[in-house]
Amino acid sequence: MAIDVKLKPVAINFTLKDHIYDVLRESILEVDIYDDEKELRLDERQLAEQLGISRTPIREALARLAQDGLVEILPRKGVFIHRKSLDEILDMIVTWAGLESMAAHLAAGVATDVDLKALRKFAMSHSVSASKLELSQYSDANIKFHLAIFDLSGSPLLKSTAEGLLTHMYAVRRRAMGENDRATHSVADHMEIIDSLEARDSELAARLVREHTMRLHDHIRDRWTRLTNLEGPRNRAKPNLKSR
Repeated sequence: MAIDVKLKPVAINFTLKDHIYDVLRESILEVDIYDDEKELRLDERQLAEQLGISRTPIREALARLAQDGLVEILPRKGVFIHRKSLDEILDMIVTWAGLESMAAHLAAGVATDVDLKALRKFAMSHSVSASKLELSQYSDANIKFHLAIFDLSGSPLLKSTAEGLLTHMYAVRRRAMGENDRATHSVADHMEIIDSLEARDSELAARLVREHTMRLHDHIRDRWTRLTNLEGPRNRAKPNLKSR
């Protein structure tokens, strides 16, 4: 059985190739691909029918997504959302820790007081009621918090590199956030990070950010060992893909 995709038909006046690519990409990023009950196979015909278009632009979009590492196209088997191995996930997190640690180091020196005040306000607006929020809402806020540190670093290359990596970490962060009360611990860590940035302590900010991310690394290393048995497109069930 193929994945059950819910998409709306698109008007002919869209730049079709880019639009289809964006719709499928955003939908894939919403899927909890590390749940072993999730279906990972995509059906070209079903996608085309729901969007009200031919299969040609679907195939072109899927080819681009394969280049991005988000899907796998397997001859005679089909197209599958790509799930990273445990080793790949851990390597991505280590890389992210290095990038964000440097971003925090820079941000402590160059971010304006106004920017840091805005960061604290954003963090507080979600931390006060974190336990009451939908987990997906807090997860999204958590990702925005970390991206904000890259913004404050003043380094466009650090930010763009991190955004490319984040493409493959959305599902990882969202799933991990719901485990072992990580949302509560995340709030506390964020406030300490903000304190260090406001104190203009570059070394402390870099260390706190690095340790924060490496706690995610250690959590996944210790708890996600089942991924060694779930690699590849051999899992079946039904995730919900949503167009934006």
